[in-house]
Amino acid sequence: MTEPESSRSRPEGAYDVFLSFRGEDTRKTFTDHLYTALVQAGIHTFRDDDELPRGEEISDHLLRAIQESKISIVVFSKGYASSRWCLNELVEILKCKNRKTGQIVLPIFYDIDPSYVRKQNGSFAEAFVKHEERFEEKLVKEWRKALEDAGNLSGWNLNDMANGYSFSLQDSLADVYGVILHYIFQCEIIKYFFLAYLIDLLSMTCFFYEQA
Repeated sequence: MTEPESSRSRPEGAYDVFLSFRGEDTRKTFTDHLYTALVQAGIHTFRDDDELPRGEEISDHLLRAIQESKISIVVFSKGYASSRWCLNELVEILKCKNRKTGQIVLPIFYDIDPSYVRKQNGSFAEAFVKHEERFEEKLVKEWRKALEDAGNLSGWNLNDMANGYSFSLQDSLADVYGVILHYIFQCEIIKYFFLAYLIDLLSMTCFFYEQA
């Protein structure tokens, strides 16, 4: 989809939120609900399949989007580590976090234990067996370090999707919205007004998710 003119003309720091996720895992489910609710609340959110101009190099565009965002939300899923694009995004996100501007990084562990991210176990271990065959050792080590650092960040664990899923999703996403709004809107009245609105939206998106 071609990027809107209003987005192309935005100054640095225009994106409120950058979403990093493995499309095959969550594009049409969790990430879609999160993205929709944020956009409907007026939070300018970058998602690669929504704002990627045709004909432009993906890596360059994504790097700029990350650098121009106030907050990055990383949705870790079982297939996240199998994508070199996701891993490269994560490396850049953490670089931005460690700069003086201090980008906020919020991890969400979707149907995967945080320890798998930190230690590259399970599906992450399988992905790195292939990476080590295809890519240089220096790059693979950089990816591993990024996963270790991100896995140690405070975030949300949606690992147990079998029991109490609806409650877990609603409760966790409400927390996500609250933290995002805290950093975007420094006024408490505005923060809670938008949070109440987002919780209403979330109730509807959770309902549609369960019916799918």
